[in-house]
Amino acid sequence: MAGVVDVQGNWTGNVDMFVQTGDIIDRGLDTMKLFVWMEKLRQQALSVGGEVVSHLGNHEWMNLLADWRYVYPDEIKTFGSVAARQKMLQTGRIGKAWAANYSVTSRVPFHPSIGPTNLDFDPSAFTSNPLAHAALSFVHGGLAPSYPHLTPYPSRINDIGRELLKKLQEREMPPPHPPAPYGGLPKDATGEEQRLYGQDGPLWYRGWAQDPDQQACGAIDEVLKKTGVRRLIMGHTPNFQKIISRCNGKIIIIDTGISHAYGGALSALSIKYTLTPHPSEVDKWTERELIVALYPDRQEVVLAHQREVEGKF
Repeated sequence: MAGVVDVQGNWTGNVDMFVQTGDIIDRGLDTMKLFVWMEKLRQQALSVGGEVVSHLGNHEWMNLLADWRYVYPDEIKTFGSVAARQKMLQTGRIGKAWAANYSVTSRVPFHPSIGPTNLDFDPSAFTSNPLAHAALSFVHGGLAPSYPHLTPYPSRINDIGRELLKKLQEREMPPPHPPAPYGGLPKDATGEEQRLYGQDGPLWYRGWAQDPDQQACGAIDEVLKKTGVRRLIMGHTPNFQKIISRCNGKIIIIDTGISHAYGGALSALSIKYTLTPHPSEVDKWTERELIVALYPDRQEVVLAHQREVEGKF
């Protein structure tokens, strides 16, 4: 549907990048297969100059915190036992992939002139580079206006996440809840780590999906300015019929419950960006951004943006 993989599930090379916003786990019996597939695609993409960008959703973190309320009992059997599943998430194949290749949030640039994926936004570049904000933010939950660790973006958030992940993977995992009591974050979790996992943290925040238009659209520009992006793209809060765009495409919520566990609409978000030199004027360019929601039976244009820019790129 999106042209990322072929019928055998292999990377096609037809796209530059594939971004997944988390919550692969707790969706049925195929947990191991899905994470193995993601790593296979990552290597295939790298071999031809592509990129797979992966994020940890709140359900990945819940599982490391022994909050197994959404784990399918039969899914545990695919690992062999509770202990084997715990080991797999901490030091096994899945846990190693999380530590090496997954982050909390990502800043994905449109153009090489503003650097590679997850290079921190440099506010001083805004005055010298008209493409300084030509980037997208991806996260599972959302970047709340009240969240105090937005900058430097995205490294501040990802550094906090990396430290918390290390603690959770190196400790002895408590017995799963249920039936055991839920223990929450470890006692040595810092205030920053507690805030990361809090209701206005990037794993759980739902304000961009649920707040009234006036409130959301009145707050979004300040977050975009701080993070150096044009749009916030997130999952977490599902609409089972379609991808949701708010505030003229500044907020895009892509969770449509595609897993068979939820039975929502199959969907993907296609983003195409071009920067084309002017045919007769030096250092003048036409910038185009086309965002399309893809479904098995239709395509819907979310945003079509075009502007003229000047500069040496």
